Amino acid sequence: MVELRETSPCAGLLPVTLGSVTVEELTPGPMTSLCVFGDASEMSAALEKAHGMGWPAPNRSTGKDGARAIWFGRGEVMLVGVSPDAALRKAGAIVDQSDGWAVVSVRGAAAVDVLARLVPVDLRGSVFKRGQTARTQVGHMPASITRTGAEAFMIMVFRSMAGTLVHDLKEAMAAVAARG
Repeated sequence: MVELRETSPCAGLLPVTLGSVTVEELTPGPMTSLCVFGDASEMSAALEKAHGMGWPAPNRSTGKDGARAIWFGRGEVMLVGVSPDAALRKAGAIVDQSDGWAVVSVRGAAAVDVLARLVPVDLRGSVFKRGQTARTQVGHMPASITRTGAEAFMIMVFRSMAGTLVHDLKEAMAAVAARG
């Protein structure tokens, strides 16, 4: 009989460090898509009361490490790190996404240089500040990128693309490290 074992999306692929950049897999806990039925004010109030964070503005995130609400598009937020309070159901649709995403941390002095080779968004600290987020591309993959620190980013891609994400990041890391 075959024994099935649960594995993370990047199992056996990470962590990796090249030059001054490290990529590690994150285990963010529950990931839940929140979609409002109309105006986001009711969902924002429920989110604030239940989880201590409001509905993020476009291209922003609220909360902190361990519990974060990430803007995911018009009327949609990804709640990461906490199970949604039942009160949120009154204000919108709630869908568990926990098993559908690979989440990695890219950090280090050259993290922006590495990501500049893969992402068509200006991620320099003067433009893309802590707490900002973007739905964009990493290579050819749809992704969400959130700045979590001065030299740190959280990247989310569909779970099926975890191997490609790691491959592309390693290639970009090697190219930046070779510049010396």
